[in-house]
Amino acid sequence: MKLLRPIGKQLSHHLLRKPKSHRHLLLFAFSSDRDSSIPFPGGGPVGVGGPIDAGSSIRKPISLWPGMYHSPVTNALWEARSHIFEKDDTTTPLVLKTPSQSCTSVLYKFSSDYTLREQYRNPWNHIRIGKLVEDLDALAGTIAFKHCCNEDGTTRPLLLVTASVDRMVLKKPISVDTDLSIAGAVTWVDRSFMEIQLEVLQPTHESPDPSDTLALVANFTFVARDSKTGKSALVNQISPKTEKEKLLWKEADERNKKRKKKKEHNRDAEDHDADRLDALLAEGRIFCDMPALADRDSILIRDTYLENSFVCQPQQRNIHGRIFGGFLMRRAFELAFSTTYSFAGVAPHFLEVDHVDFFKPVDVGNFLRMKSCVLYTELENPAEPLINVEVVAHVTRPELRSSEVSNKFYFTFSVHPEAVKDGLRIRNVVPATEEEAKRVLERMDAESSLVSHSHN
Repeated sequence: MKLLRPIGKQLSHHLLRKPKSHRHLLLFAFSSDRDSSIPFPGGGPVGVGGPIDAGSSIRKPISLWPGMYHSPVTNALWEARSHIFEKDDTTTPLVLKTPSQSCTSVLYKFSSDYTLREQYRNPWNHIRIGKLVEDLDALAGTIAFKHCCNEDGTTRPLLLVTASVDRMVLKKPISVDTDLSIAGAVTWVDRSFMEIQLEVLQPTHESPDPSDTLALVANFTFVARDSKTGKSALVNQISPKTEKEKLLWKEADERNKKRKKKKEHNRDAEDHDADRLDALLAEGRIFCDMPALADRDSILIRDTYLENSFVCQPQQRNIHGRIFGGFLMRRAFELAFSTTYSFAGVAPHFLEVDHVDFFKPVDVGNFLRMKSCVLYTELENPAEPLINVEVVAHVTRPELRSSEVSNKFYFTFSVHPEAVKDGLRIRNVVPATEEEAKRVLERMDAESSLVSHSHN
């Protein structure tokens, strides 16, 4: 009589077999002859021995592998990161490393891999920005791990978490039919903090200029914590060697100083915006007190709200067992996109994400609520109206009757010029309460400071 294998083993074997797709999705260390505005030669534990094929890698048992639903890029990065052995020894000496030692990049061969391309295509035949942002966070985390490694490929037991993400501006449209790469390295270190700069690169057939390949720049800040005590932990310091590395270190150091000054200013700021608040609230009061006489080209912030809620599942965790920051960024982006879509009446296109702060960790089993609204619009340029969207994530614990803000995200969208030519009009958005007006002023001031800094 023929014996049958247990179903569980059959399923496990099936899930551990090598997938047939994504053979062209590669993770590799920088090469010095690669065109990039971060010209670091590669090296280090992640990516050693040639490119990592996301499709052919042998996975851990499914019960141990976090985030199985994630993109093949995220899975490949986390698997590469898992090869870094953690020593249970806090006395391991710190070493001085160069930015080039953490350089890593990812290649998406969209032009030849149909299955991969379809995972990143949205209904309008454009790339899914939220999924790309998720990959950026995964790559930044892998680079941070790589920097914390010693020469033998080991590291102390550290928790590396995303602390913040600086403003990301889309410099040109990204095609889902053309090969794409993401490249990055650690550019700045301060005790337990690291800044990783990432570049999204895509060649432009119309222009031979290498600078035209740059589509997006992102700066992620990671913080290291001791895995046992949860306290801040020191990481390897950085020693920039080339002029480019020194320039990137200086720029990152200036950004960090400005963040500290901003926090001090927010703590010490007095209520001297009474006139600006009154001006913002003037139109909102008409909506509340005399709605029949309100401007039909305006709308209250509260009438633009969308919200979604979900319980965070084990499949969404990172290698530390907490919810992956890239997953939260993707869900926030998709809610912001939907909010803009329902507000404008046409599919919007992404322009930028402003500074993102991670206030509280999100754990498996947490009940997460994301609330989104159009905070304000900028209509000075009728051909390209700007729609500024706020997404606030709340970790809600019904058993404890508590709710805390874990993240705040700010996105800017616009609509395609063809829609404006066809008569589309974007409405002005006004606050109805003082709390809403303060949020609007805070974002307007932050945007003004970023614009003035970019011109200096």
